[in-house]
Amino acid sequence: MPRRKRIERKSHLIRFGHREIETLGLRPGFWTDLYHRSMTVYWPVFFGSAALVFVVLNAVFAFLYSFGDKPIANVARNNPLDLFYFSIETLATVGYGDMHPQTDYGHLVATVEIFTGMCFLAVLTGLVFARFSRPRARFVFAEHPVVARHDGRPTLMIRMANARHNTISRASARLWLIRAERTKEGDQLRRFYELKLDRHEHPMFVLSWMLFHIIDQDSPLHGKNASDLAEAEALLVLNVGGVDDSSAQQLYARHVYSAADLRWRHRYRDITSVSPQGRLLLDYTKFHDVVPEE
Repeated sequence: MPRRKRIERKSHLIRFGHREIETLGLRPGFWTDLYHRSMTVYWPVFFGSAALVFVVLNAVFAFLYSFGDKPIANVARNNPLDLFYFSIETLATVGYGDMHPQTDYGHLVATVEIFTGMCFLAVLTGLVFARFSRPRARFVFAEHPVVARHDGRPTLMIRMANARHNTISRASARLWLIRAERTKEGDQLRRFYELKLDRHEHPMFVLSWMLFHIIDQDSPLHGKNASDLAEAEALLVLNVGGVDDSSAQQLYARHVYSAADLRWRHRYRDITSVSPQGRLLLDYTKFHDVVPEE
């Protein structure tokens, strides 16, 4: 009987809001998706990995130089440390001049190393520029969505703010409800419902923005309570986008709330007041505070 090829079952952890999901059977593809990893990894890991690659490349070329018969001038007996320093000068295209190739073998390895160094520098420069130039929104989302009466109707409310206080033009928001449901055949599925917002666009998002979803008969939240959403493992996914007037770049942000984050029969504490100078004052220290509904 032919031997079956063993399939590696490596798990992969995914964070979705406050939840952690483990997947099996999909290969991450480290080398085939290296650009994505380079763009999403933390800055210390990024520069640490670049430094490690730089040291390894220089060590490899220093090892190749050691095979030649005095390929580099002014190096005492092919000293490994001197060869390593010469490799750094060559890879970085510095060329101080005190050490230089003096044989055909030395020139050949140096030529390959210079080409490698130019490619490495070009790739690293492109990645650093791409990471720095990538637009990032600084939107602040309230820690808890609230459900309270607004204009006499039960309403789901989410408060958000622009931490930069610059103008975001054509800002738009979309709110989704994700919950687990069972079909008539007994299969469990996760279904997506868009929650209609009272005002899903903002002409000039500068300070704060309150989103309202009226829970009427057409709302997927109609007749639901905290235990129903918890049983369905419900999630609220808020997507916000707009154009940053300072850079003319499109900004996106996303925030995910779990059913436990919802505060029923609560409302947000008012953050507006008047300063002693008579100006409108926004107190963001109360931004996440909620109080019971009267």
